Amino acid sequence: MASLKYLWNNRVKFQLFSKPFFISWAKRLLTFSELIENNKRRKKLINDGAIISETAEIGIVNINGKKDNLSIDDFSTLGRVEIALHDKVTIGKYVCINDGVILLSASHDVSDSLWRHKKAPISIGDYAWIATNAIILPGVSIGKGAVVGAGAVVSKNVNDYSIVTGNPAREIEKKRIDVLNYNPCEFLATNNAWLK
Repeated sequence: MASLKYLWNNRVKFQLFSKPFFISWAKRLLTFSELIENNKRRKKLINDGAIISETAEIGIVNINGKKDNLSIDDFSTLGRVEIALHDKVTIGKYVCINDGVILLSASHDVSDSLWRHKKAPISIGDYAWIATNAIILPGVSIGKGAVVGAGAVVSKNVNDYSIVTGNPAREIEKKRIDVLNYNPCEFLATNNAWLK
């Protein structure tokens, strides 16, 4: 979740002892333990070398490899995600990565008689949405505002504002709107209790 300092400094303030005051503080108390756990996860990743914005949301993640290969920008949210950090994984601003997503920055080279690792960076542009159970393979760039459909297996770059689905992922005719102005982190209960 967003850092405690950020939430405190940006909290919505209601008139003392008013109904909204009590409702907001009840929500804050009910979600506080989750907020602490998520902040511990962020802090541990940062201590291990990852670059993570104080406003990024880190769910229950399984991240293996060199943590200094990971960069997550402002107001991006990761659910129950698995990331293999054999190479750089860069996540832009306002990105939503749903539960079950796997980001693989390496695989084995089937053309190599010794079956060695073949690694390449993954880049996810601002406002991209990676839906539930999608798999992003090494060397893939997901464009700004792009959508990766649920269960898609992406082995090639995805253009800005395009939508890909399937295995292997293919672009569909429909495009995403190209004026995006939302914050996926605001939908989370722990943030909502402080900021709304």
